[in-house]
Formats: sequence, C-alpha cells, structure tokens
Amino acid sequence: MRRLALLCALPLIAGCGDDAARVQPASAAEEPPHFAAQRERPAGPQGRWLTARILEPVRLRAAPGGRRLERLTPRTEFGSRKVVSVLRRRGGWLQVVTPERPNGRPGWLKASRVHLGAVDVSIHVDRSARRLTVRRDGRLVRRLPVAVGRPGTETPTGRFAITDKLRAQRADSPYGCCALALSGHQPKLIPGWPGGDRLAIHATPHVESVGQAASLGCLRAATADMRVLMRRVPLGAPVFVSA
Repeated sequence: MRRLALLCALPLIAGCGDDAARVQPASAAEEPPHFAAQRERPAGPQGRWLTARILEPVRLRAAPGGRRLERLTPRTEFGSRKVVSVLRRRGGWLQVVTPERPNGRPGWLKASRVHLGAVDVSIHVDRSARRLTVRRDGRLVRRLPVAVGRPGTETPTGRFAITDKLRAQRADSPYGCCALALSGHQPKLIPGWPGGDRLAIHATPHVESVGQAASLGCLRAATADMRVLMRRVPLGAPVFVSA
C-alpha cells in the first residue's frame, strides 16, 4: 500500500506553488503541518452514490473472488473512518475506489464485510475552466474557481473520492484552514521529488493562485469556499475530474 505523506506529501501541497522554485529540497522543506480528522455521522443508505464503510480489515480482490490485492483497515492514515466509493455491485461483491489502488484501477470486496451507505453530494472539476462544481442529487449547489496542476504536472482526470476531511492545527499551514484528501494519485512527479503523490482539494495562503494552473496536481480553493466544502461534502463522495 502506498504510504500517505500528509496529503500529497508536504511538498506536493505546500509546493503547489506558482513556479518550480517554490519546491524546496527535502532538507530545506518545512515541517509537515499537523492535521486532525473531522468527525462526522455515518451517511444514510438513501443517497444517489453508494458508499461502503470498512468495519474490519478486508482484502481487496482483482475481480469477484479473484487475485488478492491490498488490505483495507477501518481507519485511514489520518484517523478518519474508512469510507470508500462504490462503482458497481456484482452479486455479493462491490467494486470500489480506494487510495490503495492506482488511478483508474479499482478493486473488489465482499459486500458482507462492509456497511453500505450512500451520499447525494458529488464534486465535478473542469480542469480547463479551472472550476469546481458541487451537486446534490444532480442539482447545482455551488460553483467556485480552483487552482489546478500546471503544465507538466496537470491534475489527473478520472473518478476519485473524498477519503478524509482534515483541519490544519497550525496557523501557518501551507494548506490553509483545511483539506479534503482524495483517493487519487499524481503520476507526473517532478524529477527528484522527495514527497508522496496523494491528491487533495485544499485552501492556500497563496490566494492569487486560485483560478490558475499553478500546482503540482492538487486543487486549491479560497478559504471561504473550502469551509463550505468541509461542511457539505461527506466522506465517500465521488469526485469527477475532466480535462
């Protein structure tokens, strides 16, 4: 399983700057900010997008009853409840999106080993327009500008999911007030990159970069918009990123 390095690793978020000079070598990088997972109530089963809460350690499979893959645990690396987004059901099996798998390569698990839930909220990112849209049951709820990955480290496209809702414990956090960790990974790491590859939607002290192609792959939003997302977007909500 790939090891999280505090939401895209320190440099992949803190270094989501406007130019490569802001990516500091590991020896010069500042200490990672401390985050606290935000608690929330389990989702009900009535929503549009099916989710699965991991109740006990369970092994992903390449296909229903197929080859064994990564092992999932009831908590994420940040201490949140482990809630995964479900793509489809086949008999007693669920195909799920999880950060333990590469982008676009979901795994399967037994439905009897999880607690099924659902959410009505989804996030849609138009990379070329640098815009994020929140929808509830298909209806527009909010539209906001975001910074996206710059040329060479473009934000990956595809379907991802919210894995953690995190609040910064330091006033000088390079992630601003808070962050929504995503299940996706950045495959276009720069040469010599010292950090990890996880993606996130997060606030930023570099407010001038919002609406620009300025990051190493993560999505940046204004603080006020991030606070709304933190309130409205549940764990397991799907995130669709288009070119």
